[in-house]
Amino acid sequence: MSYDFCILLMRRALLFLSTAILAVVSASAQSSPLSNSSSSSLFMAGKSNSNEFHLDFNNGSESATAGYSSSALPAAPAASGSGMSAGQESKPAGRHFPFHGLAFEAGAGFNAPIGNDTSTNEGGPFITWGGNFTAGGGLRFSRRVSLLGEFQFLDNKLPGSFIAEAGAGATNGNTHIVSLTADPVIDLFPKWKDSAYVTGGGGYYHKSTNFTAQVCCDFYGYPVSINTDSFSSNQLGGNLGIGLTHRLGGTYGDSNLKLFGEARYLFLNTPRVGAINGLGRTELVPVTFGVRW
Repeated sequence: MSYDFCILLMRRALLFLSTAILAVVSASAQSSPLSNSSSSSLFMAGKSNSNEFHLDFNNGSESATAGYSSSALPAAPAASGSGMSAGQESKPAGRHFPFHGLAFEAGAGFNAPIGNDTSTNEGGPFITWGGNFTAGGGLRFSRRVSLLGEFQFLDNKLPGSFIAEAGAGATNGNTHIVSLTADPVIDLFPKWKDSAYVTGGGGYYHKSTNFTAQVCCDFYGYPVSINTDSFSSNQLGGNLGIGLTHRLGGTYGDSNLKLFGEARYLFLNTPRVGAINGLGRTELVPVTFGVRW
């Protein structure tokens, strides 16, 4: 076996090995999880490049040019920091404001008497319409659930008939209710810009009823009001309500700042009519508008 013949066999063996490697690369490209278009272009690149292998028997030598460049490969998708697969959208991370995880509210509105306070039995009615102020703060466990400690002050006028019956020279009167309660708030649609919620709770209530009269005069000559009679009571009470919210500051995840409007049923089991410090069960519907964040 001559030396030139051995060289020819070695060159043909290398040519066969290179062709086999190209065939394996093309087959693996077809079975890869890339898109069909990427796999097709990869396969065609391998096919066209394989044609570049040619023999030159005129001069008794063979030459092979791979021509296979990395530019034929599609770019790999960038790795996501969240580990989510391509095509999936992550929810906005949201803004973490100071005191994130805490909730606050402030609002004001009016009160409507119902039930015993509007009844004519036993000398009623005992309360008319009035106003309220509410403030609170607490924990936000999630976008759906918060727990607030609430302070509320309600100021209602007394009916003229009740003031006249009380006598003692009274010409005006009012009822003040001060409360400290614990109230969970459950957002029914936390991902919506406009949502609804339910709330309710209970705690400590102080109610005072005051009869006043105007006398003349103060240092500047203006009439002043003085208490002619009053009584008060301390008791536990409860409330239950529903409300609507409108989120300010964008879509889901952007802000916890909301406008709210709500109505609650307020129940106090104050001392019975005729007791020295009570007028029986108190029932009101406070309607409040405010901001919660």
